[in-house]
Amino acid sequence: MTLLPIRASLALGFLLGAFAPSLAATPVLKGADLFSLSRASDPQFSPDGTALAYVRIANDIMADRGLPSIWLADPRTGAQSPLTGPGVEASHPRWSPDGTRIAFLHPETDGGADLEVIWVATGRTAQIARLAATPRDVAWSPNGALLAYTLAPPAEATAPPTALEAPKGSHWAPPLRSISRIAYRADGVGYVSSGYSHIYLVSADGGPPRQLTDGAADDEGPLRWSPDGSSLIFTGRRDAQFEREPFHSAVWRVAVADGALTRLTTGVGPYGDAALSPDGRLMAYTGYEDHKRSYENRKLFVADADGGHVRALQANLDRGLTDPVWAADGRSVYAKIEDHGSVNVVQITLTGEMHVVAEGLAGGGLDLPYTGGEFALSPTGEVAFTQGGPDHPPELAVVRRGEIRRVTHLNDALLGARELGVLHPLKVRSKADGAAVDAWYITPPGAAPGTARPMILEIHGGPFANYGPVFATDDQLYAAAGYVVLYVNPRGSTAYGEAFANGIDKAYPGLDYDDLMSAVDALVDAGVADPKALYVTGGSGGGVLTAWIVGKTNRFRAAVSQKPVINWSSEVLTTDLYPWMAAYWFGKPPWEDAAEYWRRSPLSLVGNVATPTLVIVGDRDLRTPDSEAEQLFDALQLRGVPTGLVLVPGAFHDMAARPSHAAAKAETVLAWFARFGGPAGAAPTPLAKN
Repeated sequence: MTLLPIRASLALGFLLGAFAPSLAATPVLKGADLFSLSRASDPQFSPDGTALAYVRIANDIMADRGLPSIWLADPRTGAQSPLTGPGVEASHPRWSPDGTRIAFLHPETDGGADLEVIWVATGRTAQIARLAATPRDVAWSPNGALLAYTLAPPAEATAPPTALEAPKGSHWAPPLRSISRIAYRADGVGYVSSGYSHIYLVSADGGPPRQLTDGAADDEGPLRWSPDGSSLIFTGRRDAQFEREPFHSAVWRVAVADGALTRLTTGVGPYGDAALSPDGRLMAYTGYEDHKRSYENRKLFVADADGGHVRALQANLDRGLTDPVWAADGRSVYAKIEDHGSVNVVQITLTGEMHVVAEGLAGGGLDLPYTGGEFALSPTGEVAFTQGGPDHPPELAVVRRGEIRRVTHLNDALLGARELGVLHPLKVRSKADGAAVDAWYITPPGAAPGTARPMILEIHGGPFANYGPVFATDDQLYAAAGYVVLYVNPRGSTAYGEAFANGIDKAYPGLDYDDLMSAVDALVDAGVADPKALYVTGGSGGGVLTAWIVGKTNRFRAAVSQKPVINWSSEVLTTDLYPWMAAYWFGKPPWEDAAEYWRRSPLSLVGNVATPTLVIVGDRDLRTPDSEAEQLFDALQLRGVPTGLVLVPGAFHDMAARPSHAAAKAETVLAWFARFGGPAGAAPTPLAKN
């Protein structure tokens, strides 16, 4: 029997959601706890290495979002204090060269931002510039006299010509809007109303900004000054067809005196991410030659400052390297690397020797166990980084001479009073070809070993992304409800080399389905998962695979496909990524190979679906538009398969950007599974209204 259509806000999850009675003696994580979580990000060492500035993002129940503030910490003792005042949103702290001041950004409600400077010794703050948009990067000149930043200011709206003129005092509809740019909308933004991104300079004492670059091009950070302050290097997308080839960029130099531009890299691909050596003689940067494959490792290059004598460090390394930072002596470069579900910091000498100096970085959102993270390097070789773990969100840690000191404990009070699900590694061999596949599973809080329990397979998106053994609220909420939660890095995951990631190149979905089913089989065979109580969910690329799975097998009792792609022909022509998706994931546009687009679309399998399937999507999603979710919902309605459609109001592709939505999303998933035999338990406690 078909369920009534569900077209509601995600508050539905609080009405229908259910948690199993706790198996643990202490309380388990609840949706309301998400408002009490904090995370550390963007660590920045002072020039002498004695202090750390970092951004603390604390979820606020009244604002229903994470609010950033800047804190100072002692890397040796962990002592810390707020730098910006209570209730003042602040981010992107950057130390002046003499260590006396910190520049930062203060967002305004109209979408603009203030560029401000705070004197560390006194706490006095000055507004340097009032900007119409939020800068994307900020960098001090070597003498501390100037601040450089990148900004995409609002563009003047254009409308088709008309002879009509509204009478004074009338209330006409808004004028028609004319669109001519190729990149005319972006997820998380909507229809693009900004101009091109360029570099600006402003005096560190305040005054009118000066635009340094211009033209129909996008200039982006990181911004790096030459030691003499005469120029900056940056990442520029300045080819004539740059909007049609968004993966193509180069490292450029711009002269401060007259804005003269020099291209420093010659390859065809996403070259950028550049950093100058302390003496200014060498340049490190990352990139790769674009072969129109789904995935390529970013390589780390070192060249002369003018772009000559290029050589790759660790040229044969089958992993990507990003975010290069020079050691103070100029003899080595530090960078981030993904490897088997972990993001690490490595040091690479100019002769190519490499060793790991920090492991287990984490960052980004809290709802899913994606890898990520940030790091900073002190003049004395200490590395500060955002450290993750299965039992806590990203915290600030420092590694010195191989010893790690955790600097912050932002969530100890909350999580110390909650019993969390326990994470276990699971090694899998794919039944498709025997390839090794990494997986993890979380057992419910307080669960005794040796008992097979209901299982949720939770699938990552991307698909070219990476899960790891880090904290995730979705998975902990599922475990708290009584489920074993399984997540996997199937083919397409990015921490296992190019061949593994490109196992689904122009063939997605494909081997990733086999990898996922092999992991489910392994957990069932181990006696951990109940084969009669299997459930599946995933978002974005994981939503694609969820819809694909229920079209290939009926072994799951229920499914929740979150922000999926259902019909590739419609997807590649409605997503904000349309300039490249067809070229990189299919090789041809849909009108040239309609059969292949259909073969890889979950909609082609909908005639096989008998699994009750809920669909969730943000009603402003431009990455996987809500029209994709509606196609699955409509098709299942026509076939009489139990289904529902939940729209997250005001949400783009990141449906968990607001804590209330993150909690309601997880509870809605649990409510759906409970309707089809999952743990029932008691309804969650409603949030108090203040």
